[in-house]
Amino acid sequence: MDLHEALTQISEIRQQVARTEVFRGYKAAPVALSGGVALVAALLQATWLPVPAADLGAYLTLWIGAALVSLIATGVAMVLHCKYAASALTRTTALLAVGQFAPSIVAGGLLAFVLWHNAPETLWMLPGLWAMLFGLGVFASYRLLPRAIFWVGVHYVVTGAFVLAWAKGAWAFSPWAMAIPFGVGQLLAAAILYWTLERRYEQKQESTR
Repeated sequence: MDLHEALTQISEIRQQVARTEVFRGYKAAPVALSGGVALVAALLQATWLPVPAADLGAYLTLWIGAALVSLIATGVAMVLHCKYAASALTRTTALLAVGQFAPSIVAGGLLAFVLWHNAPETLWMLPGLWAMLFGLGVFASYRLLPRAIFWVGVHYVVTGAFVLAWAKGAWAFSPWAMAIPFGVGQLLAAAILYWTLERRYEQKQESTR
């Protein structure tokens, strides 16, 4: 066995072990922050953009900006977790988690771009489609997370379908179409992360003192 083959096998073993690890890089605080950002953005829309259909550029700017704030907060927490984690597999598991979730984020961005430039009359569907894509991202990565995160994915897909059926006509671009899927969904995810990972870790640390 040559060196290259040995290194390849070691890398494959690390990947397999990483897939069995629970990823702890998603922290409850930044995830809860992202839920709060969605709720604040909904309030801002209701206050300053009462007729979003008349200014779709401002509507997209508001919600894409909220998504970027949430992604940055989560990304910073993940980088810090990888930097200070004791396990050598943490970085590998983080890359797996990002690789599993990122396609749904990229697809959501491309979807917004295509609809905005080619079919702006269909942008009312964007909140529901975004929620369903986000739910698919949760399903893709939940095996690295606490099992209860599965229900967060269910929340996003179900509420996304509901928004597609409801938030049209007079209700198109309602701030609730974003606030319910993303505000409630992220707060639910934060609660699950805290109670299943962070709280148990804190209790374990206290018991060893």
